[in-house]
Parts: sequence; C-alpha cells; structure tokens
Amino acid sequence: MLISMTSEPVLQQGVGEPDGFRRLWTPHRMAYIQGENKPTGPAPDDGCPFCTIPSLSDEDGLIVTRGRHVFAVLNLYPYNGGHLMVVPYRHVADYTELTDEETVELAALTKQAMTALRAASGAHGFNIGMNQGGAAGAGIAAHLHQHVVPRWGGDTNFMPVVGHTKVLPQLLADTRKMLAEAWPQQG
Repeated sequence: MLISMTSEPVLQQGVGEPDGFRRLWTPHRMAYIQGENKPTGPAPDDGCPFCTIPSLSDEDGLIVTRGRHVFAVLNLYPYNGGHLMVVPYRHVADYTELTDEETVELAALTKQAMTALRAASGAHGFNIGMNQGGAAGAGIAAHLHQHVVPRWGGDTNFMPVVGHTKVLPQLLADTRKMLAEAWPQQG
C-alpha cells in the first residue's frame, strides 16, 4: 500500500498489494453502519432518538428550531450540508397519524427550513420527503420525520457517484448555528 503525506509516495510493507485507489477514511460513519443509536423497537422508550433529542439543549441535540408540535433537527448522517429533518414531538410512525395541528406546523417548518437554507447557504433547490416504513427506506421507521435536503447545481460530483462518499465542508454544530441564526422569525 502506498501512503503519501508528502509529494513522494511511501511504500508501507505488509499491507497487501497496491491497487491504485486512494482512501478517504471516515470512521465516524461506522456508527451509522453499525446502527448505533437506532431504536430497538417501535415504542418511544425503545431508544427512539427523536423522542430523546428534544430533552437536550439545542446545541447538543443539533436542534435548529422548536415549534409547538414539531421541531427541526440536523441529520447526523447528512446527504448534503444543511440536511435537516422536521419531526413531530409525538412518537408516531405514519403521516396519517398526525393531528391537523401537527400537519400544519410540519408544513410551516418545512417552508421555514427552505427559507433559512436559501438565506444561509444559497441552496438552489431541495429534496423534500418522508420514507414511510422500513420497506420504503425509513432508517427510523417508528418515528415520522420529513427530510429537507438542500441542493446546488453540480453537487453530485465524482465523490458520491464514484467514491460513494459525501464531502461535507462544515461541522454539524457550525451548520446548526448558521441555520438557527438564519431561521425566519415566527410571528
């Protein structure tokens, strides 16, 4: 294996044959791969992170804003920088289980998230949606959450396409602070 900390490659003995690939090590992703912090069952007390997060400070929970029925929180494993989720406080799995008040506030915070992301990062577009159930790709199927993913022209470059890796230019704590400051004032 070749290792390069300078302009000259250094051959490291005993680690296999060089294959021409460079490695981008992302050990923090192992928590996601191994299912760390995933609920052990469908009930709120089965380790649901969306039920735990509201009891934390905004900074510790990566909460961008809190409403009466729902809150906006950064995704720990974002598809893009600024990827957040709008989540009801109540532990419900299906969109049809939301009350009218929860549905209205979920929509309102989604619109506010778009406004904040445009102001803070100049997002050109958005992917917005929910995965309902494990079969549909919900990572935490027992607690409804709507994704708001900012997009920019050209943000699908060689890293995710070829390397299956996202490069995020900002720490989550810094992103949370930036979006909280850009969040539209509710009145």
